[in-house]
Amino acid sequence: MDTRANRTEADAGHGISFGEALRVWLRVACLSFGGPAGQIAVMHRILVEEKNWISEGRFLHALNYCMLLPGPEAQQLATYIGWLMHRTAGGLMAGGLFILPGIFAIMGLSYIYAAYGNVSFVEALFFGLKAAVLAIVVEAVFRVGKRALKNRIMIALAAIAFVAIFFFAVPFPVIIIAAGVIGYVGARQGRPEFAPSGHGQDDSSAVIDSMLGEAVPEHVRPNTARAIRTGALWLALWLVPVIALLLVLGQASVFSQIALFFSKMALVTFGGAYAVLAYVAQQAVEHYHWLKPHEMLDGLGMAETTPGPLIMVLQFVGFMAAYRDPGGLSPMLAATFGGLLAIWVTFTPCFLWIFVGAPYIERLRGNKGLAGALGAITAAVVGVILNLSVWFALHTLFRETVPVHAFPFAFDMPVLRSVDVPALLLSIAAATAIFRFKLGMLTVLAGSCAAGVVLRLVGVI
Repeated sequence: MDTRANRTEADAGHGISFGEALRVWLRVACLSFGGPAGQIAVMHRILVEEKNWISEGRFLHALNYCMLLPGPEAQQLATYIGWLMHRTAGGLMAGGLFILPGIFAIMGLSYIYAAYGNVSFVEALFFGLKAAVLAIVVEAVFRVGKRALKNRIMIALAAIAFVAIFFFAVPFPVIIIAAGVIGYVGARQGRPEFAPSGHGQDDSSAVIDSMLGEAVPEHVRPNTARAIRTGALWLALWLVPVIALLLVLGQASVFSQIALFFSKMALVTFGGAYAVLAYVAQQAVEHYHWLKPHEMLDGLGMAETTPGPLIMVLQFVGFMAAYRDPGGLSPMLAATFGGLLAIWVTFTPCFLWIFVGAPYIERLRGNKGLAGALGAITAAVVGVILNLSVWFALHTLFRETVPVHAFPFAFDMPVLRSVDVPALLLSIAAATAIFRFKLGMLTVLAGSCAAGVVLRLVGVI
């Protein structure tokens, strides 16, 4: 059993005060641009290399678990590491701060978009944003693919995932679960294609690893009774507001629809932010008709230019949905509530997955089957991201598309004569800046916005 001294030291993050952790997590939050890959890189640089709070091996193990979960893996990783150091309060601080700057930024931009989005200057800004976002998403395909597609089996998994999603509209959860099963079975059978890559050994001098090596804190040990209590609490925080809205307002209310849709999304959107966006885009645009395709791209541009996970775009979706169907409220008040509601039901489950599951995942460190499942899922995600990039390209570069629904096919085909030449040229320029000149994301976004304004001033768009 832990002594009181050991428990106190562990609870205090092994000598790291809560205030010091707060400052570091705030720094991570303010630097969390660039999508999940960039955000994970920021955390790795600060927490592993600079602060030596957590070893490489334990960092990657936590990341593996978060990538297997529905929702934003970078925010969940921050919650996981904060929980390791300072229990539930640390997880709430790290995970909450990770999204707080983005909530304020997206809300402010949404107000501007709703009030002035039909003004030519604002339209020109977002025209430029869409072209840059397309280039950024394409770059994400290469970035993730370079890491994940290490052999022919992984390449095949990515290709199959893309074909299944784009041409046959196979649901995302089916793709991800199937890939996970293939990876798990392959790893258990000893197939080298599914073996995890070497990342070096744990550094026992890292703060968290040293803490867990000396005396494992109580909160890190699996405990069924505690897991049930924690799960019940977070399920109530998540679902009670949803049930209340349904009972009071009914299913026809836009607020009930937002609560139900994003709650379902929190359960089924595996594969990272880009998989989430592809799913939301299809449902919000084609099923609920909350937004038009170009508005979804505008929202993604907002999320790309602000700190926090890319799925902060969901706040914009909820905002615009309620803005256009405010009921008895003023449009802006309804929109504010809709945006915050979308954020609540999206991120509350993220804390549930970590606080309930992390103690058991800590016990599974080194499990080959889990590592194999992760590798296969990451490969399938490359296909998911490619699907998203094609979807964005269709709605950015072409003014018209034709739906093809001839069993078993279900996809959109571009009308070639409707190509948007300025958007095509601007997208090529943004891609050149990223791939050829290695310019940063914010530089490319700013340059594309400026180009959009110039094109509007000269009458091209």
